[in-house]
Amino acid sequence: MNPKDLKQLLRAVAAGTVSCEAAEQSITGCGHDGLHLDPGRFERTRVGEVVYGQGKTLDQIAASLDALGRHHPVLATRIAEGHGRELLRIFPHGYLWEEARLFSLGADLLSPDPRAPESDVLIVTAGSSDLPVAREALGTARFLDLSAHLVSDVGVAGLHRLERHLDTLRQAHVVIAVAGMEGALPSVLGGLVKAPVIAVPTSTGYGANFAGLTPLLAMLNSCAPGVGVVNIDNGFGAAVLAKKILGQNG
Repeated sequence: MNPKDLKQLLRAVAAGTVSCEAAEQSITGCGHDGLHLDPGRFERTRVGEVVYGQGKTLDQIAASLDALGRHHPVLATRIAEGHGRELLRIFPHGYLWEEARLFSLGADLLSPDPRAPESDVLIVTAGSSDLPVAREALGTARFLDLSAHLVSDVGVAGLHRLERHLDTLRQAHVVIAVAGMEGALPSVLGGLVKAPVIAVPTSTGYGANFAGLTPLLAMLNSCAPGVGVVNIDNGFGAAVLAKKILGQNG
């Protein structure tokens, strides 16, 4: 917690508008349901703690959003289908992007970027089946206040589709390439653009895809220099890495 917020909190305790217990939870990040939050992470890293929604109950997600949202805009990822609408009911000023499984307090995830297609980050998918992961990357990038644009379905099975986007690709400062199957797209892009390429393997594919292991290994073995790889289906991690590369830390 930064000194300004701490001073305001102590004044609220002195005025009797905030209990000692609530103040302790705000300072330590420790609340009910075993939640141990990290409200100071934004001050340290300029990227605040994000709520990973998969496997959490609605109450746990809502409690985390409420506590972290007092300190900085907050994002929840991997929201279950039934939780998104309920979160919007609890936080009517929040933003829900169901297809991306994202929920945000304090940042609009859905408004088109007026700066596109000349964007800081260009997200490219090999196929339309990779879109859920790409949307997670796009929504996270928007949450992080990056200029981001999405180009989909330009994989190596029809590589001619990529040609019409080359001018835009070559203007981007970071390219995020999302691909399943054999994972060849990042290597192709690495040989065409000057920007660093963040490769995101997806679990899209038939049995020999091994739930994303095949494209992960292929991307790690890319012959094109300047390609870095995040974990399988990790669109969120790719967007955060893009922000760190761009150095837009506020």
